[in-house]
Amino acid sequence: MSISSSKKITKILGAELDKLVSLPLIWLTLIGTFILNLVLAAAFTSAGLQGAAGTQSILNIGLASMGYLQAGFIILGISATCSEYTSGQIRTTLTVIPWRGFQLSAKHLALAVITIPAAFIIAASGILYTFMMMRDTAVGFEIDTMIETLVGATGYLTLTTLLSAAIGALLRRTTPALVMLLGYYFIISPLSRDFLPNYFPDTAGYYMYMPASNDEINVLTPMQGTGILMLWTLIFIKVAIIFYRQRDA
Repeated sequence: MSISSSKKITKILGAELDKLVSLPLIWLTLIGTFILNLVLAAAFTSAGLQGAAGTQSILNIGLASMGYLQAGFIILGISATCSEYTSGQIRTTLTVIPWRGFQLSAKHLALAVITIPAAFIIAASGILYTFMMMRDTAVGFEIDTMIETLVGATGYLTLTTLLSAAIGALLRRTTPALVMLLGYYFIISPLSRDFLPNYFPDTAGYYMYMPASNDEINVLTPMQGTGILMLWTLIFIKVAIIFYRQRDA
């Protein structure tokens, strides 16, 4: 790759990162998700403390909020790509950066740069709170297992955010994208999980972070779950780029 191409990509990435960092909705979503996670962690921990002592898993309870937590990252991804259409800034963006494929790819990469540390901190906060409250009564865990679980949870939330951003880029409207994704993750998928295979994004992603019980073997390994969710994400990003390059702003 030529030096000029490298500089061009770096500048585009920097511009996309600056736009996301300066967008108030991004930080409001992350702060709201962090607070919601702590509230849910406190609720699940309280329920765990009322259960049978010695039978509770800190990791399972600490990650029990993930099913709800993903809503914040879905909103984050959709906001990142739809906000420019809502504000009309997309026309300025495409005037300054006419290379649409590079621009949308850079937006997803910039979003990942923001999401990875945020997802790690938020997921870790739930486990840390549960550990502090239940360290004397709950079943312990090995540090390696905790690290693998946190990496898996971070990866799941990040890939879910990028997938949501791709769908937001396809639909270009916040409300339809939210209705579609939240409807799938919180209504369609839970109701049809017993009938559908384990290869849909949220179902496969579940195995990225949820440790198996002593008497239970997960259907997919963490690596398999990661590969399947990553494939879904890359497919949607590719489709979003194709449509993005072929249509007007």
